[in-house]
Amino acid sequence: MSTNRILGTRRSLLTAMGAAAIGISFTACGQKPEGSAAKSANGEEPKLNFYNWDTYIGETTLGDFKKATGVDVNMSLFATNDELFAKLKAGNAGYDVIVPSNEFVTRMSQAGMLETLDHGKIPNFKNVDPAFVNPDYDPGRRFSMPYTWLVLGIGYRKSKVQGVPDSWKYLFDSAQYNGRIALLSESADLVRLAAKYLGHSVNNIPPDLVTKIEQMLIRQKPYVKAFHDDNGQDMLVAGDVDLVLEYNGDIAQVMKDDPDIDFVIPKEGSLINSDTLCIPQGAPRPDNAHKFINYLLDAQAGAAISKTILYPTPNAAAKALMPPAYRDNKVIFPPADIMSKCEYGAFEGAEKASLYEEVITRVRAA
Repeated sequence: MSTNRILGTRRSLLTAMGAAAIGISFTACGQKPEGSAAKSANGEEPKLNFYNWDTYIGETTLGDFKKATGVDVNMSLFATNDELFAKLKAGNAGYDVIVPSNEFVTRMSQAGMLETLDHGKIPNFKNVDPAFVNPDYDPGRRFSMPYTWLVLGIGYRKSKVQGVPDSWKYLFDSAQYNGRIALLSESADLVRLAAKYLGHSVNNIPPDLVTKIEQMLIRQKPYVKAFHDDNGQDMLVAGDVDLVLEYNGDIAQVMKDDPDIDFVIPKEGSLINSDTLCIPQGAPRPDNAHKFINYLLDAQAGAAISKTILYPTPNAAAKALMPPAYRDNKVIFPPADIMSKCEYGAFEGAEKASLYEEVITRVRAA
C-alpha cells in the first residue's frame, strides 16, 4: 500500500454491485461510527466499527462474520493513510479495527496510537506466511497483523514498447517514451524508487543523493505525461500512456481483460507495501476486535477476500485454497529472486516525509 493510495483504487465487485446489494452497513467518511447499548457475554455489545479502505473486503465477509459470532460490523471508509492518521490522532471516535499501511504502523505505534495485540486471541496467526511474521516495521507483530501486500513496478502496453522495459531508467532517466509515461504522484515512493535506480536503498537516502534525484526528475519532467493518483491502470487501458508506475494488483486486474498489457518489476528492485489489521488505542470493543482480526486470518475467509480484491495475500493457508490462476500469477506473486531486491520503506520521521513532498512539488512545478 502507498502512504497516499486514494479512495476507490482497492477495487472489487462491491463497486459494481453496490454495498446495499450485499447487506453491508457503511457510514459516510466523516461520520462517527455506530455504537450500541446491548452487551454480549464478553461484556461488549455485539458490534464492531471497522475503518477500512474502499472496496477492500470480501463480498460476504462481514455477513459471514456476523453469522459466526453474532457481531455486527459497521464499516466506514478512509481515502489515505494521512486521513486515517489525522482522524485517530484527534482521538478514537469509536473504531475497533483499522487498516494502516506498513509505514503508518511504525508511525502510529511510536505515537502511542495502537493497542498491543494479544496473540493468544489470534490463533489464526499460524496461517501467515513466515515471510510476513516478523517485519521490520513491526518486530514480533506487536501491533499489526498482515492483511495484503503490494509491490510497485511498471505496467506497460506490449505493442507500444521495444522489448521489456525492465529498468526504472525508462520512467526516470530517458526520453525514449516521450509523453507516454505516467508516474505515481506519491512523493516518498518516487524519491525512494529513484534512489533504487541509482543503486541505493529506498531508506536512509543521504541529502546529496536526494538533490541528485530532484535534478534527474526535473530533467525527466518534460517527457512525463501525468502524475496520477493511483489510477495508472486506467490510463494504460485507455491508451493515454504506454508505461505507468503502478501496483502489481492494479495491473493484474486489467491484464485479465487486455492481453496487450503486462507488468515488470525493474531489475534494480522496488518498493513493497503492506496493509495491516490493527486495534487503535482506546478501541471500545477490543475483544470483538481480536475476534474479527482472527476471523480475517482464517483460511476460508482469507481466500474469499482474495477472490474479491485480487491483491497478493500474506495468508499462506488462504493462498493454498486459491486457484492456480491466482496462486501462480507472477504479477500478483513475483518470483523470489525479484522480491529479494525489493524493500519496505521505513518511517524516518515527519521531517524526512516533508522533504520528499517538497522535492516532488518542485519537480511537478518545473
